[in-house]
Amino acid sequence: MAVKRKRGFSPAVGLLFQAGIVVLGLLPLWLFDIPVATEGLPVLGYLVWGVAGGVLTYGLLLLFSVTDVLSSDSLQKHIRDLHRFVRSQSWLVLIGLAVLAGVGEELLFRAVIQGWVGAHLGTAAGVLAGAVVFGLAHAMSRAYFLVATALGAVFGIAYAVTDSIQLVMVWHAVYDLVVILVLRRYPQLFGLSRTVGPG
Repeated sequence: MAVKRKRGFSPAVGLLFQAGIVVLGLLPLWLFDIPVATEGLPVLGYLVWGVAGGVLTYGLLLLFSVTDVLSSDSLQKHIRDLHRFVRSQSWLVLIGLAVLAGVGEELLFRAVIQGWVGAHLGTAAGVLAGAVVFGLAHAMSRAYFLVATALGAVFGIAYAVTDSIQLVMVWHAVYDLVVILVLRRYPQLFGLSRTVGPG
């Protein structure tokens, strides 16, 4: 989930935008009859692995954030902007945005783009295409493009290996929620101070 914070941000507009991505993901699946892998894991399996994946992925992000890997000024500015955004919104809005982002973005980037390209050019090309477009959609800086592309590749490989779109939806949503929680409650882990808005 990438959010460009603007004055006068409307939670309703943000939620509608993310819901629109869900529709944008579903529409081509229906129009072009792109198959979606949903049977790879049982419910408990994709829930457990999705939660574990989201938490572990955040752990890697945190590890990189305390090294020079994520030390670019533009990426740090994005993290500060995101911190201010999550501090200014209610938990209900933030949870809604994370869940809708997990569902909608995985439908669009994994089920549609990766699925369509993979069906025509092979699995590796599909994973790469989905990851790069995912990175471009989150390209608020060169560094964040690289981070998002790498994250998209992880989601894409997980989808290809498990045949479970539900897994990557849960994984993506949990990752977003963990980032939101830490930025809101423990911003010092990213080198930030708790100075914006109420807790």
